[in-house]
Amino acid sequence: MNIILLGPPGAGKGTQAHILVDERGMIQLSTGDMLRDAKDSGTEMGKVVADVMARGDLVTDEIVIGLIREKLQGEKGGGFIFDGFPRTLPQADALGELLAECGETLDAVIEMQVDDDALVGRITARSTCAGCGAVYNDVTKPIPADGVCTNCGEAKGFTRRADDNEESLKNRLMEYYKKTSPLIGYYYAKGMLQSVNGLGEIADVKSSIAGALDG
Repeated sequence: MNIILLGPPGAGKGTQAHILVDERGMIQLSTGDMLRDAKDSGTEMGKVVADVMARGDLVTDEIVIGLIREKLQGEKGGGFIFDGFPRTLPQADALGELLAECGETLDAVIEMQVDDDALVGRITARSTCAGCGAVYNDVTKPIPADGVCTNCGEAKGFTRRADDNEESLKNRLMEYYKKTSPLIGYYYAKGMLQSVNGLGEIADVKSSIAGALDG
């Protein structure tokens, strides 16, 4: 099963993707992770990515599609989770063409719906483990008093993103609504869209996604 997780910054896409990886053996294709891995891989595609990033240029859609193609032609696992791609309608078209080329299908698109004000409150209270990237929240999941991450068991410290503030987040949300939200209508028209409440408890969101996928 191949799926897309859609939702604004901080909706919890990464958290739910990790759950799907752990419980269903799916492979998460996060654009940021793929670019970092490629840059350090030494492959021909990796050299292209490293050169582009060294120049400070934006990575093109063609490069991202090339990285996804490599992944689709490798290990299949329980299917793929597209997290952070596509972000635009042209990217959605390109992904559809690539999947068809590789003999794959897109089985579901999960939209994680959120309330903007609640999302701002969630993100501005967010910290991540410097070791494994596990997410903590000042209100719902505080950093352990002993400073040891409950996910990786290490005490490597916790960080906050510089742009996890109200002004930056509102700018990121506006960018999302301008460029990415049209995908909701795009996939709805294709009969693939399933919507869940992205601001529920992690376990509740997990159950909603499972219900959407297992239907």
